[in-house]
Amino acid sequence: MRKLKYSQAINEALILSMSKNKRVIVLGLGSDDPKGIFGTTHGLKEKFGKNRVFDVPTAENSLTGISIGMATEGYRPVLSHQRVEFALLTIEQIFNQAAKWNFMSAGKKKVPLVIRLIIGRGWGQGPQHSQSLEAIFAHIPGLIVVTPSTASDAKGMLISSINNNNPVIFFEHRWLHDNYGNVPKNYYETRINKSKVMKLGKDISLISNSFMAIESFKAAQLLEKFNINSEVLDLRVIRPLDKKSIIRTAKKTRKILAIDNGLSTFGVSAEVISTIIDEESLDNKIKLKRIGLMDAPIPSTRALAKHIYPTYISIAIEVFKLLKKRVPKEILHSSDRYSSDQPDKNFKGPF
Repeated sequence: MRKLKYSQAINEALILSMSKNKRVIVLGLGSDDPKGIFGTTHGLKEKFGKNRVFDVPTAENSLTGISIGMATEGYRPVLSHQRVEFALLTIEQIFNQAAKWNFMSAGKKKVPLVIRLIIGRGWGQGPQHSQSLEAIFAHIPGLIVVTPSTASDAKGMLISSINNNNPVIFFEHRWLHDNYGNVPKNYYETRINKSKVMKLGKDISLISNSFMAIESFKAAQLLEKFNINSEVLDLRVIRPLDKKSIIRTAKKTRKILAIDNGLSTFGVSAEVISTIIDEESLDNKIKLKRIGLMDAPIPSTRALAKHIYPTYISIAIEVFKLLKKRVPKEILHSSDRYSSDQPDKNFKGPF
């Protein structure tokens, strides 16, 4: 098994998909840029030509509409927006067109479109360029919303998304692109309707997705040192939500901490909690807690931004509180390893 970066896994998924199907088109701002959208589109234009891989103007609404049109005519476009916020200019196209064509045509018009959206913090970009808005898209029937956290899932789930006949919103947290993981070399698909248990445990369940799944796993490793055995459930897909796996882990540990990449209010973590509350086979003695970003616009100042986001340290602290255990001083006073608004010194941005 090879180790690849998350960004390299996405790049490989695109290469394999484009080699297998000549109707796969890659477009978006920066697609043929030397930085290649965090390295995810490196070499595609050279390999497949400018007719299948091309840069576009900053006309997000128009390009999304054009991509929807291509999809209804048999192409499989992969459209990239380098910020989730850029896609806000295309909401009508995504919500009213892409998500609805299959229903309005009685299944005669499919929209096999993948829209890649970059989410998360970075470089002090503040209120308008650092958000995680998965929950907004997950609200819409007709869309599939995918949020892989590992390199192997990023490859397999992107291939599955490209092959799917429905519009897929494919979220990539920018702090994941440089993470390494074991990735099979072959062409493979990973189901885009199932969550994954990253770690088995019995004392408490940590339920999250995307970058927060990685932070939850780190928190679980830290908690092991204090004899707390946490189960970590990576949702991976938030529409359709794998409710069976959520219920299964809730029945097992009876203590749930749901961790959001974005705001916990009206967010993914809120839906996780609601899923458990609505389950008739569960009683009301299960302990439930959700955490997410501070309920405020994200500051541009890096010194302030680092206090907005959950980390593996803050997750661990919440676990101690939920279990009614004293928080050890070494955790309570631990310095957060993300002292700046970037995961490591090589992470420079903006693309």
